[in-house]
Amino acid sequence: MAAGSGQRLGQGIPKARVLCGGRTLLQHSLEAVVASGVAAVVVAVLPAGDTVLSDVVARAQQASGDFGPRISAVTGGATRSASVRAGLEALPPSVGVVLVHDAARALTPPAVFQRVAAAVRAGAPAVIPVLPVVDTVKTVEGDVVTATPDRATLRAVQTPQGFAADRLRAGHAGPSAGDPGVTDDAMLMEAGGTTVRVVDGDALAFKVTTPLDLVVAEAVLAQHTAALPVADPGRTPRPAPPTQHRSAHVPE
Repeated sequence: MAAGSGQRLGQGIPKARVLCGGRTLLQHSLEAVVASGVAAVVVAVLPAGDTVLSDVVARAQQASGDFGPRISAVTGGATRSASVRAGLEALPPSVGVVLVHDAARALTPPAVFQRVAAAVRAGAPAVIPVLPVVDTVKTVEGDVVTATPDRATLRAVQTPQGFAADRLRAGHAGPSAGDPGVTDDAMLMEAGGTTVRVVDGDALAFKVTTPLDLVVAEAVLAQHTAALPVADPGRTPRPAPPTQHRSAHVPE
């Protein structure tokens, strides 16, 4: 999902096009998906007419080559639900597991994709990665606190969210799909009576939404770059081990 306008980020361009560490958020997200090894097909849902992001997708497909996932792009809709439906329609009918990921969660580690996909393949119809809520949370009406939920029962939800493809398609064809109060696909599944399971998320899967989020993401990438080993110019580098191609984990 890369069709958001990114208004809260304040850069005047779609969020997925914003640079982080010299590369777009969409580039980071696509690389994480490919590195996870779980995808046979990747569909990037883009803003209409965005040639910059279209070029990012084309380069990703070229880099994926003959042995990686097939990567393509479609135009999103006026709402998030409409954009998800556009992505679903672009998938082959044989795909049995679908992961829906926000490009704004650009630093999501590949292991999160693997955990979500594994849980769906194991039989869960809907799976979301979550983190415990560390802040005290209040419900408020106007300027009055009405309740304090027990944070032990609360979780912050991330992406990718994983689904049995038939359940997700049915949810997007159902009466709740057009409800503006439905903010993610897991909520759509809940509305239709589907049980949603959870797996561990990751602190790095935070959503780049505000300028501060972008500063944090840049700092994380800078720290990662600084931690990489520096080659000794006096040594002959050993060849990298051959890459082992993993079979696609999308059941048909």
